[in-house]
Amino acid sequence: MHSPSFHIRYVDAQIVVVDKPAGLTTMRHPAEIAEFGSRARRFLPPTLADLLLPMLPKQNGRNKVIAVHRLDKETSGLVVFARSPNAARYLGGQFRLHSVERKYLAVVRGRATSTVLESWLVRDRGDGRRGQAAKPGRGKRAVTHIRVLEILGDFTFVECQLETGRTHQVRIHLGENGTPLCGEQVYDRPLHGKPLAPDPTGFPRPALHAAVLGLKHPVTGRSMFWTSPLPRDLQELLAQLRMKNQPSHPGQ
Repeated sequence: MHSPSFHIRYVDAQIVVVDKPAGLTTMRHPAEIAEFGSRARRFLPPTLADLLLPMLPKQNGRNKVIAVHRLDKETSGLVVFARSPNAARYLGGQFRLHSVERKYLAVVRGRATSTVLESWLVRDRGDGRRGQAAKPGRGKRAVTHIRVLEILGDFTFVECQLETGRTHQVRIHLGENGTPLCGEQVYDRPLHGKPLAPDPTGFPRPALHAAVLGLKHPVTGRSMFWTSPLPRDLQELLAQLRMKNQPSHPGQ
């Protein structure tokens, strides 16, 4: 089975930063490991972590990567792994304190506006989907800063900066704001409702890309920063929308 190609952007004895393609799972979920055990590697598609390990220089005769955050399978962009337990603890602390810089680029249905979206997210909002809590005081606080980059008729190209980093946060916030991602089929509808907006693009995945990653190195404390260009499928989507619509740029 062919696996999507990926690029190692940085590697040392403590961390490895990878530009992940869409269609590749970051790391095996503990529930899958519990269910399949040693058979997981044989019968389940390889993850980014599985494919990454043979490419890394061994340390003390072995290799190990630890996921301190994940990207959805169909989300492309930058992801960091720790290569030691100490590095995992240090990076995990940065993620918990929300001091890691993360920005996503997205193409959404509808006219988005530059704003700050804040809500309290729960695992099940009442219809099996993650989303905003129905009762105050429940869930985890989630904050996303939205900046409009380009208006393309009934679509918008936006940058989403995470202040917090909850599971599916950007997808949920954009959907609940009435501007779901192109290609979104989960967080594109209200509770027990139908999709908010039609999606004539036919884009085969949520149009979301992790474009910026900034963190402090777990040993040196040095600030490190990476950017990732839009993958080809998102570039082509934007080109198609620009062909159909005369773009207008905020502030011009």
